[in-house]
This record gives sequence, C-alpha cells and structure tokens, in this order.
Amino acid sequence: MTIRCEIVSQDRTVFTGDVDIVVIPGAAGEMGILPKHAPVLTTLKYGVIKVRKGGREDIFTVAGGVAEIQPDIVTILADRGSENIEEIDIDRAEAARKRAEEYLAKGLPAELDRYEVMEAALRRANLRLDAVRRYRKPGAPRLPEI
Repeated sequence: MTIRCEIVSQDRTVFTGDVDIVVIPGAAGEMGILPKHAPVLTTLKYGVIKVRKGGREDIFTVAGGVAEIQPDIVTILADRGSENIEEIDIDRAEAARKRAEEYLAKGLPAELDRYEVMEAALRRANLRLDAVRRYRKPGAPRLPEI
C-alpha cells in the first residue's frame, strides 16, 4: 500500500509519486505520514522532507509552507526554495550564504525589508548546505525519479 505525494513550489512541481512514507517538518515537530493517515492540515518549518519507497529515500529542502494530508495523498505547498538535495548547487549556495552574511554584518540598514530578505536568504542557504552535508552521499550518482 502506498500514499501519493505531491511537492509543489511557487514555480514548479518538485516531486510527484506514490511512496511508502513521507516525513515532513511540521509546525509541531517531525511527522511521518503513512497510507490511510487521518486528515491533517499543518504549516511547515524550515527543514527537510523525506520520501521513501522500497529501500530508496529522496530528500527535499523546504523553507516553510503548508501540508494537507488526506488518507491517500499528501500535498505539500512549499514556500520558495524547495528542491531535491541532488539538485543543489553547492558553490551557488555557498556564494549566497557569504553574500547574505556580508550584508547582515553591516548592521540594520534604513531599508528593513532588504535586511529581512537577506536574513531569509541566509536561512535558505544554510538549510541547503546543511541538507547536502547530512544527506548527499559523496560521488553518488543522481537517482532516477520514483
């Protein structure tokens, strides 16, 4: 028995497939979702989504969003920046982190909106880099879609 999982961000469908379990960073903590789960609506924290089928696991970053859980489907509407960790460009994430840290080190500017944008950029870059360090296997070939 499987459960359908759909991860959608603002600009694309990140993942669609039938899986054994979905693990999400829910507002109240990490949640494992199996087929026939009771309906739930939850917000998501910064973290990773784990999608398992058979012996294989795919990991996705998520920078907030909403998950709607039904007995036969998990629909994740991810805020900006959701991606499979195999897609993460480490050099680009490191450059974004460095740029944000340099901007934030200057202190509060007159434009607070810009400061908040850079804080969010730093959080996303750190999330991406942490996910790669923790879950990507060095030299591992890219996995095919489930």
